[in-house]
Amino acid sequence: MISSADILDSNILIVDDQHIDVTLLERMLSGAGYTNITSTTDPCATAELHRKNHYDLILLDMQMPMMDGFQVMEALKKIDPDSYLPVLVITAQPNHKLRALKIGAKDFISKPYSLAEVLARVHNMLEVRLLHEEAKNQNLLLEQKVQEVEASRDLIRRQSDEVKQLYHQLVAEQKQSFELAAQAGVMVGVEKEERIATHWFRSFRLRHPWLQFNLLTSLVGGGMVLLFQETISRLLILTVFVPILISQASNTGSQVLAITLRGLNLGELNASKQKALVLKEDFLGLLNGILVGLVAAIAMYAAATFQHSSIALMLSVVVFLAMASSCLISGMCGAIVPLALKKFGADPATASSIVLTTATDAASMVMLLGLAAILVR
Repeated sequence: MISSADILDSNILIVDDQHIDVTLLERMLSGAGYTNITSTTDPCATAELHRKNHYDLILLDMQMPMMDGFQVMEALKKIDPDSYLPVLVITAQPNHKLRALKIGAKDFISKPYSLAEVLARVHNMLEVRLLHEEAKNQNLLLEQKVQEVEASRDLIRRQSDEVKQLYHQLVAEQKQSFELAAQAGVMVGVEKEERIATHWFRSFRLRHPWLQFNLLTSLVGGGMVLLFQETISRLLILTVFVPILISQASNTGSQVLAITLRGLNLGELNASKQKALVLKEDFLGLLNGILVGLVAAIAMYAAATFQHSSIALMLSVVVFLAMASSCLISGMCGAIVPLALKKFGADPATASSIVLTTATDAASMVMLLGLAAILVR
């Protein structure tokens, strides 16, 4: 089981030729509690540093002199071609993001930095990285045990039913471990049957429909903005809190989604426990939303007061109500979406994150801008 202490103690490397960007990222991470941070402004040294230290996460700037981020990633892949590449790319160029993901990067951070985005993406990547390592170690252990049992199967057949049951349990645990290892890829549209040796056309056919589906859902989320153009033009200060609200709601929903998918994969969520899970996550979403909503409301009041706004108090009320309700909705969706997909015969791990992201983004914008349109005149 991965703990918060494990994540905060992860080995992190920052690679950026700009000292000011390195310092900013170091302060963000150390302020969040990360204790094992290394940095370099020399991209040529990255591969050798990773060879010696085996970093859990590398934050890599894509635009650097002498050796850009793409060349650094190619050098990292040569260290161990079959290994997991723990790279979180940093770029302000939209066309760099897809290219970096195609050659092995696991996620990206956009410039200029958003503290909430940086911390959320770093935390999520480290959790996936540590789960990947834990699953890999478990696979090796289980594979060794299965091989030992297979070598002795003639003896097992003559043993009691208790020993036979242990053998089948080990096989089931190995299969379950493989399912968990494949989950991270499935959630972003990489099917379980795809492997390194899969032909490029088959990989394209497996992945592309999910990208189109993701584009459609993103357009639905973005379309919410068009409904509130007048409110945005009148209350421009609210746009500062839109990414903050979306980030908090998305993180809340992702936490619940991870727990729900884990329960489904491990067979812990039978019909009698599903309702209890939804009610529990609704309560936690509301409770977390109220607490973070209070902090966000104070920040809004301070920002609006600094701009000499006469409606600072009402704006802070809008932010509080939007944060609380968005976290409630995202918590509920994080539990309901995978359960609903499974009920209708779909693989909940495949499309849950795409549907959840659309739901949380749309709900966040509608709650914030809708409440502002109603309450702030």
